[in-house]
Amino acid sequence: MSQPILTTSNGAPVDNNLNSITAGNPGPILLQDFHLIDKLSHFDRERIPERVVHAKGAGAHGYFEVVNADLPKWCRAKFLNKVGKRTPIFTRFSTVGGEKGSADSERDPRGFAVKFYTEEGNWDMVGNNTPVFFIRDPSKFPDFIHTQKRNPQTNLKDPNAFWDFASLTPESTHQFTVLFSDRGTPKSYRHMDGFSSHTLKWVNQQGKQYWVKLHFKTETGIQNWNAEEAGKLAGSDPDSATRDLFETIANGGEPAWKVYIQLMEYDDAFKYRFDPFDVTKVWSHKDYPLIPIGRMVLNRNPENYFAEVEQAAFSPSHLVPGIEPSLDKMLQGRLFSYPDTHRHRLGVNYQQIPINCPYAVKGGLKNYQRDGQMAVNGNGGKGPNYHPNSFGGPEVLPEAGIAKYNISGVVGRQKYQHPNDDFVQPGDLYRLMDEGAKSRLVSNIVGHMKGVSVREIQLRAINNFYRADKDYGTRIAKGLGIDINDVIKSNAKSNL
Repeated sequence: MSQPILTTSNGAPVDNNLNSITAGNPGPILLQDFHLIDKLSHFDRERIPERVVHAKGAGAHGYFEVVNADLPKWCRAKFLNKVGKRTPIFTRFSTVGGEKGSADSERDPRGFAVKFYTEEGNWDMVGNNTPVFFIRDPSKFPDFIHTQKRNPQTNLKDPNAFWDFASLTPESTHQFTVLFSDRGTPKSYRHMDGFSSHTLKWVNQQGKQYWVKLHFKTETGIQNWNAEEAGKLAGSDPDSATRDLFETIANGGEPAWKVYIQLMEYDDAFKYRFDPFDVTKVWSHKDYPLIPIGRMVLNRNPENYFAEVEQAAFSPSHLVPGIEPSLDKMLQGRLFSYPDTHRHRLGVNYQQIPINCPYAVKGGLKNYQRDGQMAVNGNGGKGPNYHPNSFGGPEVLPEAGIAKYNISGVVGRQKYQHPNDDFVQPGDLYRLMDEGAKSRLVSNIVGHMKGVSVREIQLRAINNFYRADKDYGTRIAKGLGIDINDVIKSNAKSNL
């Protein structure tokens, strides 16, 4: 029986399901990539009405305060222009793969999204509590999330799908090492760090461009549950992290994070030993040390969970002058996918909802968008609804434009070609751990992988960890009762 051909929703055959169409390598991605847009658009509409990912979360209001006088040298965003300047924020923490009723203590990355209500509009820093992610191309995202959800026949979590995808996606080894480590089950949202994960571009007033990664370091201190503690808590108090955040603030506490950046000169990105736009990789702190820029403080609980937390809509495409996207393919995909899913979930006027409204903009919000479901802000009144016009409608501000940069290259679906492989950094991370952390990491992976019923998937998955570090893979094989030589032989066969 011949293998069926993968098609788009209109029946056209798909030539490549793993790489987006880009102009050059790494990008940017082209809007003409119908398969990517078709795939993401359908994925964004798969769950009604809860979020497709990050369904369960908690949030709080607070402020961001600048502590570094050098910031204007690197970024022209006005909210960063003076030491001591405070910008109101709303932060939402979440689990990623679980449904809205899932437990806060489940092994899962944690979303870490911050909405900055700046005078130039809202900037959304949409990150996680891990510095890396599972994949680097958005074409893989719907497939990856499907493996974290429920089996379409049994409606049960599916270890076979989970590890099948992981074993066939070597770039995920780094994030899975983080996920199954102690940091995979944070004690609370206060006890974890946050990261932009993606590389962003900062531009100063003179037009000079820099690459930046953001780090939010908890002042409460990193604390985690072990697997047994997290499992018990899922049954006894599945809302433990939500409860902790709310009660801490209600009792006068102020959870806080020190905020840092890693700063890379523009030209360095194209000669660095790791691809700085690959979200499965980190930048060495020795090469690009942390620079303190500010402090994030949460000091006010929502008055209404649905109005403020459930309806909060974050997107990496919500940017302000001076902060721009990078060539990160996953970021490029999210620029489209996030606002698209908000339009589906909350309606086309989702930014009129108070929690999302850019209320700090001087002179108020003015544009030519009209009508649509839930247009509740006056809908532009009697003003013109087109541009250009002769009736005093809002005009453009040319100096708010993005910094220009050159791109070139062959258009097509291009396989990732950076010389550094996907196993160096997870191996380095494993070797940094003490013996106790290594043992818990291996135990967590073994415990999860025991649910896999297909031996070939286990062999393939173990091999990825073995390629990162021989001791790492050997321990996992031993825990599963598998001879590491069988792993090596199986991999050699598959590479013939």
